Amino acid sequence: MDINIGISEVNRKAIANGLSQLLADSYILFLKTHNYHWNVTGPMFQTLHTMFEEQYTELFTAVDEIAERIRALGEKAPGSFQAFSQLSQIKEETATPTAEEMIKNLILGQEAVTKTAREISKIAGEASDEPTLDLLTQRMQIHEKNAWMLRSLIAH
Repeated sequence: MDINIGISEVNRKAIANGLSQLLADSYILFLKTHNYHWNVTGPMFQTLHTMFEEQYTELFTAVDEIAERIRALGEKAPGSFQAFSQLSQIKEETATPTAEEMIKNLILGQEAVTKTAREISKIAGEASDEPTLDLLTQRMQIHEKNAWMLRSLIAH
């Protein structure tokens, strides 16, 4: 059945492709944040353990919302580690960095997700895709705030 929601097929596919990258970035960041939650050590353990849990819990909900928006646009959402690792600009963590390195890595991840969302918003804006724009605005606000909170933990 054809999808007739006021967005051309070309734009729906372009937006869904961008959202697939956002989904992959978000899932890899979720995995990295969860890993750090489990493995953080040092004098900031309690603060970071709690903060990382809040962030990965929020990301877990976000990946579902992003995937459902892809489906609403009529496309299939990627759902494997292989697909996510190919689509994401964020790399999985294979080592156990120090607490400060964890913070720095998560800042980079939060910023990367923000930039991905900002890129997609250009296409969604041109297509008058308000539901996607709303989702992207929420994602950018959350990731910008998370990056700020993480940066505040590092002495400058």
